[in-house]
Amino acid sequence: MASISERRVPELLVPAEGRPRFRSDRASGLNESVIREMTRLAIQHNAVNLAQGYPDFPAPEILKRAAIEAIEADINQYSITWGAKPFRDAIAAKYKRHYQLEFDPEREITVVCGATEGMIATLTAITNPGDELVVFEPFYENYGPDSVLCGCTRKLVSLRPPDWSFDREELRRAFSSRTKAIILNSPNNPTGRVFNREELACIAGLCQEFDVLAVTDEIYEHILYDGAQHIPIMNLPGMRHRTVIVNSLSKTYSVTGWRVGWVLASPDLTDSIRKVHDFLTVGAAHPLQIAGVTALAQPDQYYTDLAAKYAERRDALLSILDQVGFRCFRPQGAYYIMADISNFGFSNGTAFAMHLVEHVGIAAVPGSCFFAKSTFGDQIIRFCFPKKPETLEAAANALRKLQE
Repeated sequence: MASISERRVPELLVPAEGRPRFRSDRASGLNESVIREMTRLAIQHNAVNLAQGYPDFPAPEILKRAAIEAIEADINQYSITWGAKPFRDAIAAKYKRHYQLEFDPEREITVVCGATEGMIATLTAITNPGDELVVFEPFYENYGPDSVLCGCTRKLVSLRPPDWSFDREELRRAFSSRTKAIILNSPNNPTGRVFNREELACIAGLCQEFDVLAVTDEIYEHILYDGAQHIPIMNLPGMRHRTVIVNSLSKTYSVTGWRVGWVLASPDLTDSIRKVHDFLTVGAAHPLQIAGVTALAQPDQYYTDLAAKYAERRDALLSILDQVGFRCFRPQGAYYIMADISNFGFSNGTAFAMHLVEHVGIAAVPGSCFFAKSTFGDQIIRFCFPKKPETLEAAANALRKLQE
């Protein structure tokens, strides 16, 4: 995917040996986000954006009103750096209500600028250069740069199609005396896999055997289909003080632009995470934290309706993708569909993604950006479906061009 993200370096900044003078080794190890690059290409080509995972429908009216009221009440200055007290209390109440997990708002909850900051703040706080991180592949693309920025080595473990399960012996081989943490994303982006209790117990056992932390990205916790159940690994025996939960308002409440998230961990871990967070961002937007109290207080019916509406969107997009020749992997959670493009005769997903956005009018994400070890992603495309019905209908009309 490097060709999409290629950028010209000004000649005056490039020494004779060809390496940019003012670029760190860390920055040299990073590529621009392919997902966000595809959004820019969607805008450039006036294409339907099924690449970046954000809703194109309105946020809940009650949340918008709560944010406006907080601003009008002049809650516009810094909150305490690790989060406004009412919001931390609301987070604690939500986890007790949904998962019977109890957190001390004063010592175990850190409010951050979205799950993205929550993840890098956590990894920076718990790892040293040279440590190893176990990561399932395919993975959300940020986990690679996070590892680079922390100076860690990734040990990749394959999620195997069609059901995106993992081999337990392969997972065991990835653990060593240098392993500091495993990153667990369930429901999973990009595959839509939801790990079951038996799989989580396997992971928990290895964490305890090798003295490893589980860092869990649970941002899609309420977007579940076909009876799938989200189980926080923190709830398993022996994992309460060995797990860090990262989450945010973004996906569940359709406010991806608010950038308000949280990290939950035992007091010793939270102390380190709060220090890193403080110097990364100081704090999340205060009025939006106050509006978040309203979000987290929504009744159970809100989450039932959310999953049902996304199930309808999933099934609509699966139907059109099947019709035009994709071989799709049916997700159990989150709001993405991985689709095999072998029927279309393109050499790789990058070339096909460029064809889609330039000639078909659809932006999708080439699967290669979710893989580092396996070449399986070369024949995979990821579509997202948190879109209005009319957007999905426009996408269907555009995709039918592939049949021509």
